[in-house]
Amino acid sequence: MVMWWMSGPAIAASQYAPPLSYSNAELRGQDFSGQTLRTAEFSNANLEDVDLSNANARGAVFSASVMTKTNLHGANLADSMIDQTKFQETDLSDANLTNAILLRSTFQDVDITGADFTDAILDGAQIKQLCAIAKGVNSQTGVNTRESLGC
Repeated sequence: MVMWWMSGPAIAASQYAPPLSYSNAELRGQDFSGQTLRTAEFSNANLEDVDLSNANARGAVFSASVMTKTNLHGANLADSMIDQTKFQETDLSDANLTNAILLRSTFQDVDITGADFTDAILDGAQIKQLCAIAKGVNSQTGVNTRESLGC
C-alpha cells in the first residue's frame, strides 16, 4: 500500500542543498575567491576586505551589506540583489552584474573597468556617477561597460 504523501519521485538529500546564509555575519578578511555561492544570502553582512574574485554568486543577495575594499574582480553577480549596499574602494572590474538590482547602493572610489551592467536596475544618479568612470569591455560577456550602463 502506497500512501499519497509517498507518491512521486523522492529527492535524495545529496540532490538538494539549501542556499548558504551569511546574513548579519562578520566576514571581514574571508576568502571566497572562485567559490560557487549561487543564491547565497549575505544580507547586512560586513564584507570588508573579502575576496570574492571569480566567484559564482549568481542570484545571491547582498542587501544592505558593507563592501569596503572588497574584491569582486571577475565575479558573476548576475541576477543578484545588491540594493542599499555600500561599495567603497571596491574592485568590480570585469564583474558580471547583468540583471542585478543595485538601487540605493553607493559607489565611492570603485573600479568598474570591464564590468557588465546590462539590464541592471540602478538609480539615475548612480548611472551618471558610474558613467563618469566607465571604461573597458567585460572579458566574459564581451560587453562594453559604457554601453551596458547606457552612457
